[in-house]
Amino acid sequence: MPVGSKSSAINVQLTTADSLQNTPRTPTSIHVHPVALFSILDHYLRRTDSQHRVIGTLLGARHDSSSTGGGVVVEVKSAFAVLHSETDEQVAVDMEYHRSMYELCHKVNPKEVIVGWYSTGSNLNTYSALIQNFYSQETAPHQAIHVAVNTGVEAGQEAGVKAFISSPVGVFPKPENCVFTPIPVELKFHQAERSGLDLLLSSSPSTSTSPTQPSTDLEILESAIVNVSDMIDRVLAYVSAVVNGEKEGDPAVGRYLMDVLGVGIGVPGGAEGEKAQGQGEKSGFSSALQDTLMMSYLANLVRSQAEVSSRLALTAIS
Repeated sequence: MPVGSKSSAINVQLTTADSLQNTPRTPTSIHVHPVALFSILDHYLRRTDSQHRVIGTLLGARHDSSSTGGGVVVEVKSAFAVLHSETDEQVAVDMEYHRSMYELCHKVNPKEVIVGWYSTGSNLNTYSALIQNFYSQETAPHQAIHVAVNTGVEAGQEAGVKAFISSPVGVFPKPENCVFTPIPVELKFHQAERSGLDLLLSSSPSTSTSPTQPSTDLEILESAIVNVSDMIDRVLAYVSAVVNGEKEGDPAVGRYLMDVLGVGIGVPGGAEGEKAQGQGEKSGFSSALQDTLMMSYLANLVRSQAEVSSRLALTAIS
């Protein structure tokens, strides 16, 4: 029966499989790198006295591992501040400054895209919904994430990081009406960043009144050698326990140690096997040492050639 214009029937359009595949998936977890977190804290320290919170843009990448059951992971690699003013009546965001900064950052690292925005504090209000709506347009068709960094300076609040995604509310949703849904967030760093983070943790101010002095290069080298020695001791204790039958060995750990130490696989047994295994360990360490020395030699050679070239150029000019 045809439906007239005065009918209250709702026309529901079926969603096809192709449209479901093209629809971006909702992020399931957020990984924040230390560089982005330090940028947010630095922006908060440089705020004016009239600002209760600061906001900025998050840059990073999205990794879809839904086929393996991992979901969509948003990796926040860097961030930059965005000028804004917030009063009881209105909020204003400098969109031109935001787009200009993003163009500059995109030229430096084209792989990083806008994934969302950040703010300090844990207060989510109508203004947060308006800002979320703006960044949702910047990240379309993907969902924009919101990272809230609580600095812990206010009484009764602990420092921490929370992440949210938004969903519209109402039959006719408005930009200021949305629901923020929390999602898991983790602080992750690369192995190359571990030494810098350890240095910051060791140089953090203590409860004593004496000023903290930065560690010297010799102290940093000593600490690194002590850490390596402790890790070797733990590996030796684990291997000894497995060999003596005190602990059940993990095949994954054994293969990893075999790859690191360069031990040959499938050596014969008896005295010949022990000799071949010793030669495999020696060859593995020797090859790694030779690679390191070769890289150091090439670096010194390039540095010497650059210095000689600059001095020849100065001599020719004079």
